[in-house]
Amino acid sequence: MTNSINELIDSNVILIAGSNTTENHPVIGAKIRQAKKKGAKIIVADPRKIDISDDADIFLQINPGTNIALWNAMMNYIISEKLEAAEYVKERTENYGELVSTVADFTPETAAEICGVSAEDIKAAARMYAEAAKGAIVYCMGVTQHSTGTEGVMSMANLALLCGNIGIESGGVNPLRGQNNVQGACDMGGLPGTYPGYQKVNDPAVKEKFEKAWGVELSDQPGITLTEIVHNAGHGDIKLLYIMGENPMVSDPDLTHVEEALKNTEFLVVQDIFLTETAQLADVVLPATSFAEKDGTFSNTERRVQMVRKAIEPIGGSKPDWQILADLLNKLGIEGNYATPEEIFAEICAVTPSYGGITYGRLNELGSLQWPCPTTDHTGTKYLHSGKCARGLGLFKPAVFKPSAEVPDADYPVIMTTGRVLYHYHTRTMTGKVDGLNAMSPESFVEINPDAARKLSIVEGDKVKISTRRGSVVATAKVTPKLKENVIFMPFHFADGAANTLTNPVLDPIAKIPEYKSCAAKIEKVAWDWSEKTDQIS
Repeated sequence: MTNSINELIDSNVILIAGSNTTENHPVIGAKIRQAKKKGAKIIVADPRKIDISDDADIFLQINPGTNIALWNAMMNYIISEKLEAAEYVKERTENYGELVSTVADFTPETAAEICGVSAEDIKAAARMYAEAAKGAIVYCMGVTQHSTGTEGVMSMANLALLCGNIGIESGGVNPLRGQNNVQGACDMGGLPGTYPGYQKVNDPAVKEKFEKAWGVELSDQPGITLTEIVHNAGHGDIKLLYIMGENPMVSDPDLTHVEEALKNTEFLVVQDIFLTETAQLADVVLPATSFAEKDGTFSNTERRVQMVRKAIEPIGGSKPDWQILADLLNKLGIEGNYATPEEIFAEICAVTPSYGGITYGRLNELGSLQWPCPTTDHTGTKYLHSGKCARGLGLFKPAVFKPSAEVPDADYPVIMTTGRVLYHYHTRTMTGKVDGLNAMSPESFVEINPDAARKLSIVEGDKVKISTRRGSVVATAKVTPKLKENVIFMPFHFADGAANTLTNPVLDPIAKIPEYKSCAAKIEKVAWDWSEKTDQIS
């Protein structure tokens, strides 16, 4: 996030895109509702009529995969109506001419046809956002999980720059992280091309610094992403795979292929707190501790570094992740490494400028700090790019709309999109073990529009088969007006009736994220097996 969570309360306009905020990030959703009570206007762009859309002043129920067309049309209208922040654009940005040229063809009328919403609503949303003194964009994986996801994020950044909303309080472009400490994992170098603090592995100065700090020779070649690793494992190119706290047997696209790939891996190690669907395929399982059994830090979606303190001793011989890795290093002959999490954190801060002023002592005293925090007398950074962008001038990176990799056809006539529900968390590794949550959301389901259901003779509670080019699953039908007639929705939490058996593994070429949010599908009612029913009755 360029800005902080509490800043949303004082935003004048909040544009929510591809985020079911009140269900998936309830605390942040509550802040947005506080802003609404203070007079903020809310714009929601989403294929589903989600909970927060009831609070929206403008709801744009766009077709899945059409985000870029919408942003380009809003910018087209803002420029044509001279609503842009002209002085800001002149003084603080570059490449504006290319933006103007790119969005010229994306009139609201053109985008209305692509997105499936009215041109007047697009114009109204553009004017509302452009005229706000403090406009915040909030987004989540409904924007990123497309074959054009990176360009979708860049397009929102273009919109924010165009209206002068970068580098101001209560503005910005604010992604909401899908799991706790995802931000921290990325901060610590859990990405294929960076060391901690997003320092590039192919930067000679960075390479030299880390070689000196660690006393080893390092490669200057970026690695590959999770989805690429699974693909390569399926082709026999990955011999050893070490998975920590991840459950790709539920969370990855095209699960049939994922299972084949993991079974094809010569040596599979899984480190987790439960025996997940992925861990059941492992050659070795290393039992790790939960958050309540370890010390350390988490970094949340607003770049806030916070202490995590052990509440109980590890159960059943499990160990904290850092201790397992330290023990493994010792077994590999790299001895005398780390003794405590604080020692590890001190090393991180010594080689990571954005964490340079954060210490356990300061965190214990202050409770938390937001990076960048370069020195020990720095108070942390509430919002980014104040005065000027970190790179100097804000760079417009315009993109032309491209359809999803799969669009409906005669064989697969509807668009399937996926997401989460309030009661479960990711792959249910933890929430699936809570009786109360299972009672609220016990099984996989598919949402279908009432008109579409009527044409297929489907009623609420029917078992239906959902199919894509990757396979088929059976789930329970939920008939709801939340969706357009040509769109269906499935939550991805459930291993039985798994939505990700169906999703498209095609990747965004830049970030290499799969297109979870849009693929061509068909849905049909499941015929009863009367012999089976007779056996049950007898």
